[in-house]
Amino acid sequence: MSSYSITEPSPRQKWAAGTLVIAYAVITLLPLVWILTTGFKSPVDAIAYPPKIVFEPSLEGYVNLFTTRTRVTPEQLEALPPPATWYEEIVRDRDMVIAGPSRYGERFLNSVIIGFGSTFLSVFLGTLAAYAFSRFKIPLKDDLLFFILSTRMMPPIAVAIPIFLMFRTLGLSDTHLGMILLYTAVNISLAVWLLKGFIDEIPREYEEAALIDGYTRFQAFYKVVLPQAATGIASTAIFCLIFSWNEYAFAVLLTSGTAQTAPPFIPTIIGVGGQDWPAVAAGATLFLVPVMVFTILLRKHLLRGITFGAVRK
Repeated sequence: MSSYSITEPSPRQKWAAGTLVIAYAVITLLPLVWILTTGFKSPVDAIAYPPKIVFEPSLEGYVNLFTTRTRVTPEQLEALPPPATWYEEIVRDRDMVIAGPSRYGERFLNSVIIGFGSTFLSVFLGTLAAYAFSRFKIPLKDDLLFFILSTRMMPPIAVAIPIFLMFRTLGLSDTHLGMILLYTAVNISLAVWLLKGFIDEIPREYEEAALIDGYTRFQAFYKVVLPQAATGIASTAIFCLIFSWNEYAFAVLLTSGTAQTAPPFIPTIIGVGGQDWPAVAAGATLFLVPVMVFTILLRKHLLRGITFGAVRK
């Protein structure tokens, strides 16, 4: 019998590994930090060259993000009453007045409705399908599983025109329902494959014992399988939400007003004389928050959920 010994990494190896991890973290976080700081710059500082590392913080980007503004003449500005709020004062400093709210809030709410709605449907249907593929004898099961996976292989542009024509015919263009159904159809393949691998690892004996105790098949699934599959469901929900939240191509093609999400709206934020980069950065920063919070809340399930079903015993 051969014996194996595990050698402790040397101090030099530990130092090299730590350096690589820190370097990777810096490279990964630098764009996020840059976006965050740009949101607090003035339009002039945002396009300054060389880029300004030290600058005077300003909330002008966030004010411009949530308002629409109109330029007025100095005479008109002097005739107005003093600004009543701090954000009106910021706008007045640019010789402008607030004309009304912007549509960023509506687009952000659309992202929440479509993103979380499609995630719920994808995980719900994916859990049922994964349980069926895992527990029952289904004719041509392997072929069906491959077909489900193959829907994920096509780039969006390959099916963009057929989906556009179908949505226009069915009256689903620029609707929340249409986008939720589309993102659900795209995400369900990922949900089925992730959850099937996880459910395969849950011993059948638990369900058999529940059935002997008088549970129905549905009760055994609801009270025995689902609690043990919670980790896989949580990790699957994170991946489905990330896709639905960040998706851009279908959102540009199929929405324009009522159901438009934040990703196609943020690049269209225009300021005086060109792109309003502080407002764009502010919108991108706020857009990151829901997914970040959702991932942090479910982070303890993430690693175990994506690896538990990957290795067969």
